[in-house]
Amino acid sequence: MYLLAFLIAYLLAKYRANLSQDWSTKQIDDLIFYGALGAVLGGRFGYMVFYSFPGFIANPLIFLDFQNGGMSFHGGFLGVLLAMILFNRKSKKSFFQTTDFIAPLVPLGLAFGRIGNYINAELWGKVTTNAWGVYAPDQSGMWAQRYPTQLFEALLEGVVLFLILWLFSQKNRPLMATSSLFLIFYGFFRFIIEFIRV
Repeated sequence: MYLLAFLIAYLLAKYRANLSQDWSTKQIDDLIFYGALGAVLGGRFGYMVFYSFPGFIANPLIFLDFQNGGMSFHGGFLGVLLAMILFNRKSKKSFFQTTDFIAPLVPLGLAFGRIGNYINAELWGKVTTNAWGVYAPDQSGMWAQRYPTQLFEALLEGVVLFLILWLFSQKNRPLMATSSLFLIFYGFFRFIIEFIRV
């Protein structure tokens, strides 16, 4: 899922760069490379620290065991922030120029991540009797009909947020406007979904 997300982000970034003339092909290549590296390494490190710390301390090489999964949104976010700082030093772009440029691309990555959560049976919602409930286990293995919050998040934080930001960013906007809009709507959508998450 991540590979598909990075590929789509790369193609959309190239398209955006052609429209703005402020970004070179080399800068786009570097931006996506740094961002992907930050997301994967940060996501993995965050998972180790937040959710598997005793195992990580006992055997630090499990960090490299990507086959058994384990990515953290928080770690990925911090990894991408660090990657953007490094990219900005190299490219001489300001931090907010970069975040405004990539903000419309991020929701699709979030959507693919949440679809991955659905496929891996992670992050289910509360028990429900509604028709859209999906029969799934919780962390303790108890099966019940649950809200498919991963799919709701993929729709709201992914598709809807992408459309809002993509359309908003088609015109020249003040610095930080697109980044701010991302934070506002991401927070709003996440707040809504939290009411039905476990």
